[in-house]
Amino acid sequence: MTDFPKTAEVVIIGGGVVGASIAYELTKRGVKDIVVLEKSYISSGSTGRCGAGVRQQWGLEMNCRLAKGSVDIFEQLTEELDYDIEFRQGGYLVLAHNSTQVKQFERNIKLQNSVGIPSRFVDKDEAREICPPINTEAFVKATYCPTDGHANPFKTNFAYARAAERGGARVYRYTEAKDILTENGRIVGVETDKGRISTNIVVNASGPWSHEVAKLAGIEIPTFSERHQCLVSEPLEPMFETMVISFQKGIYLQQVPHGSFVMGIGEVEEPNHNIRSTWQWLEFFTGELLDILPVLKDLRIVRQWGGSYNKTPDAAPILGEHEQLAGFYNAVGFSGHGFMIAPMTAVCIAQLIVGEKPTVDISPLSAERFSKGELVVEPSVVG
Repeated sequence: MTDFPKTAEVVIIGGGVVGASIAYELTKRGVKDIVVLEKSYISSGSTGRCGAGVRQQWGLEMNCRLAKGSVDIFEQLTEELDYDIEFRQGGYLVLAHNSTQVKQFERNIKLQNSVGIPSRFVDKDEAREICPPINTEAFVKATYCPTDGHANPFKTNFAYARAAERGGARVYRYTEAKDILTENGRIVGVETDKGRISTNIVVNASGPWSHEVAKLAGIEIPTFSERHQCLVSEPLEPMFETMVISFQKGIYLQQVPHGSFVMGIGEVEEPNHNIRSTWQWLEFFTGELLDILPVLKDLRIVRQWGGSYNKTPDAAPILGEHEQLAGFYNAVGFSGHGFMIAPMTAVCIAQLIVGEKPTVDISPLSAERFSKGELVVEPSVVG
């Protein structure tokens, strides 16, 4: 490859939605000499295997601000990127199954409303209006946010990558980072399977492979990958627009615009890179699904697949420059929620790189929090 770059201002490892959006946000801030390395095709990792829900109903202020900021961006992203990402705001209906969860949701809603998120409690009757076939015996109360939604992950990732390229970034598909070169505590380059790139800034946005990529730079971060599975059904006539989720059951489900249902549930998994799907998961999922939506008992499944949650010990991402290595930035460990907060995460990482104050204070998400015992524990996560 004769035109492969020998230098770059920034090298981003990972061409998923996080890496592509960071590249795009950097181009908006005047950084043009950007190389994105993707070892396979765009959306080949977690982005192309996710449920692609976008919710703002969180229990920590920082997460609420990252999510609210991301929704504000999603709402105008089709126009900004000049490509229809199929963002639809059908809301999220979050089920509470006991009084303890109701009390937590009361605190959540107060927080969410304080930062401009229009969530509210709904009783069983209103929950049935939002999702007519729901089994109201399966929960005691629910919360609802009408501006939560869903986007097409493939189209969103493609749109970000294409817009980054229009802005001057170069995206190299099927190009793998083999080593990250350092001198005196600073980044000096990246060795790839196509040649060496001299650079002083590397962004680790490698999703499931974040731990391995950090090790290339001599850095240990406590991320690990865990299989999660999803399925898509045959299309049916429209039943409801909202995403229904239960933190207790670890389940989420929605009907997408063309009529199919996209659904998933978390299981206890061993940390590894296995993404094969299993019939045991399907059997487990079916029992939990029918408790909430018994109307789907005869639904036929078109496809089932596995993907990776890149997790951390506190299920919160690692964001920002690593204190032990100047020029090495992490945007990893999203624990299944990377797609929904990617837009605002990208803004904050790009701002850090160019020396601006981040729109959202992401300093509590530094890698150093683990050694300091300052974990960021979010009470509202799925699986």
